[in-house]
Amino acid sequence: SQWDAAAPSQTWVFDVSFRLAEVAEYIDWSPFFWTWELKGVFPKILDHPKHGQQAREIYEEAKTLLQKIIDEESLTPKALVGLWKAQSENESVHLLDQDNQKIESLHFLRQQKRKQGATPNYCLADFISPKGNDYMGAFVVTMGHEVEALAKTYEDDGDDYTSIMIKAIGDRLAEALAEILHKRVREIWGHGLDEKLDMEAIIKEKYRGIRPAPGYPACPEHTEKRKIWSLLGVEERIGAKLTENCAMYPASSVSGFYFNHPDSRYFNVGFIEEDQLEAYAVLKDMPLEEARRWLSPNLKDQ
Repeated sequence: SQWDAAAPSQTWVFDVSFRLAEVAEYIDWSPFFWTWELKGVFPKILDHPKHGQQAREIYEEAKTLLQKIIDEESLTPKALVGLWKAQSENESVHLLDQDNQKIESLHFLRQQKRKQGATPNYCLADFISPKGNDYMGAFVVTMGHEVEALAKTYEDDGDDYTSIMIKAIGDRLAEALAEILHKRVREIWGHGLDEKLDMEAIIKEKYRGIRPAPGYPACPEHTEKRKIWSLLGVEERIGAKLTENCAMYPASSVSGFYFNHPDSRYFNVGFIEEDQLEAYAVLKDMPLEEARRWLSPNLKDQ
């Protein structure tokens, strides 16, 4: 479909700074309770007939601890963004410099499930124009090594509860940082300037655009993260690293891509067949057995 491939007001790689207090306003508290195996959705969970009392106590303690972290500025949010011209070609997206020269190619997978009616078999590349007049982004945010250092001080004092609490708050802050950064990026892209969304609408992602992460259902193959790291110079600029298995370190970090198309959506690639695995390995210039290992959750007979 046609869409306004509006140019963002800022392109290439840049960092964005936020105060900890403004990041904290974007916390989605629901997953925090799941850490304590309290299933439910915030704020309803606070009135739950069975574990509402426990949820309220944990929440109050978390808020007190969060306020202490904010007052003492013991954590520093770091956020890094890249926005580039982009052009799709089948299941790939080429990122281009100002002179339309290719700087990197990102490779995605297409759903193969037979569907009823007119529902398409999605691939993330479908949300980028093939004409070369579109844009795509990537980001990494981290709450840094301070989360683990702070948690360790409590652990060393024999206070495991507060140590776990700090890590859980660190994870919530990293996700909140990804959320507030996405809002800023939508504003840079232009269409976020007239958003009238409250926190509930933001948590429900009622805005335009998506930020899927390598390793998640729409782009299940983790090694595309290495491209994000190299494009953004992540390690040098904000200190977050990738392990051999492409896990992010420190743990309170989030990364992903930005797609801006109004129809862009999250989906599950699901199972793929051998032919798609082979084609993907060729695109990635990766030995077939290595590709098989990375994509084993998406292969039927593994």
